[in-house]
Amino acid sequence: MPMLPQDIEAIAEGVIGHAIKAGLMIATAESCTGGLVAGALTAIAGSSAVVDRGFVTYSNEAKTEMLGVPQDVLARFGAVSEPTARAMAEGAKARSRAQFAVSVTGIAGPGGGSGDKPVGLVHFAIARADGSVAHVEKRFGAIGRDQVRLESVRVALGLLHDAVTR
Repeated sequence: MPMLPQDIEAIAEGVIGHAIKAGLMIATAESCTGGLVAGALTAIAGSSAVVDRGFVTYSNEAKTEMLGVPQDVLARFGAVSEPTARAMAEGAKARSRAQFAVSVTGIAGPGGGSGDKPVGLVHFAIARADGSVAHVEKRFGAIGRDQVRLESVRVALGLLHDAVTR
């Protein structure tokens, strides 16, 4: 990955450092970020000790096949939804050795948005070691594809940071 913005690098370093100290493993499940969260984590030296795996599940088929997202969830709520983000995080955690898994699914743009799901809408979930799953919804607006993806990386890393420092 090219040079990370300093704030993203700092958050990723914090996640990796805390996870190493606590002996925790991490997994990612990404759609609209296409692996950027895993890329930010693995850009940090020592990350191999704590990053178990990353799933890039851009298509609905990949979400179902790789993460076990139920087809009826995708049909009923769509790929960009809270239930899908939750199922992605749970699936990544269940299909890895990780205690924590973060998921990202959204509409980076410039096209693909609709009235109820506008460009810049991104759903995140974090599946934690205790079995709980937390969801966050962000509406970044039509700030450009690259910017939506970068902001999404910041949020996903923030969720991981909060989880591993608890």
